[in-house]
Amino acid sequence: MELNSEIPTAPPRDAATVVILRDGPQGPEVFLVKRHGLSDVLGGAYVFPGGKMDAADSAPGHHAYLDQSPHQLHAALGETDTTPETACGLFIAALRETYEEAGVLFAQNAQNVNHQATPEVAGAGKGSDFHQRLQSGSLHLQTLAVHPWSRWITPRMPSVTNKRFDTRFFISVMPAGQHAAHDDFEATESAWLRPRAALEQYWEREIELAPPQIMSLAHLSRYHSAEQAMAAARAAMPPVIMPEAFHENEERVICYPGHARHPIGQRALPGPLQLFWRNKRFEPEGGFEALFT
Repeated sequence: MELNSEIPTAPPRDAATVVILRDGPQGPEVFLVKRHGLSDVLGGAYVFPGGKMDAADSAPGHHAYLDQSPHQLHAALGETDTTPETACGLFIAALRETYEEAGVLFAQNAQNVNHQATPEVAGAGKGSDFHQRLQSGSLHLQTLAVHPWSRWITPRMPSVTNKRFDTRFFISVMPAGQHAAHDDFEATESAWLRPRAALEQYWEREIELAPPQIMSLAHLSRYHSAEQAMAAARAAMPPVIMPEAFHENEERVICYPGHARHPIGQRALPGPLQLFWRNKRFEPEGGFEALFT
């Protein structure tokens, strides 16, 4: 990834991503996919499965095939600036993108559905297979399986992309009887990693990570089981994280709520309150261990 210096004029696009967890022998593991190197958004970086909400995600009638109403989904997001219809679309976008990019389907009787998205579906159809199944009534989605975790809004001066997104991060446990795998189209590799191990690989330059993934993995590293992380998400409303980017001593700096230079004085998440662009990547002041203090 390269540092971006463009300031986009378009408003942030609504997007959704899902943090899928499972319990491993040494603690919880998270599923990460590597974005295609030619992608115009975080190409080559490891991310959680996700993407932009499209118009079909919020099409009328979809709520009939969900286990919660649009008003319940709106309440779960806790966003006063979002309509119930948009909330419904965001949940559907999260489940659709997880299906397309990871082959994981949060739906009733999912084991009996051929739910692995093919490259043709992911590329040419881009959600058409998912929406057709939803409209036909053959899918009944389990929105209760994913819980809103955080909301990340790209800074006005984006650091590693020239686009802005308003991304809702959902958290979930890998459903039994399914297998997660990258689609080999938008994502070219994938891995189950302990959050700290993923950050170690980032520090050793084995993988690339963007700031929201760095901070989210540092947050996840504090939990001892997938259920503990889910319980914490259920116990609190998702924080809104609007990073502020600025230059200090010719370095690009990103600060987070709670930092002296951020307009919001209350901390929104654990971990460092700022990241510095150094050595062609983002690092906390104090080195690797500062991610976990």
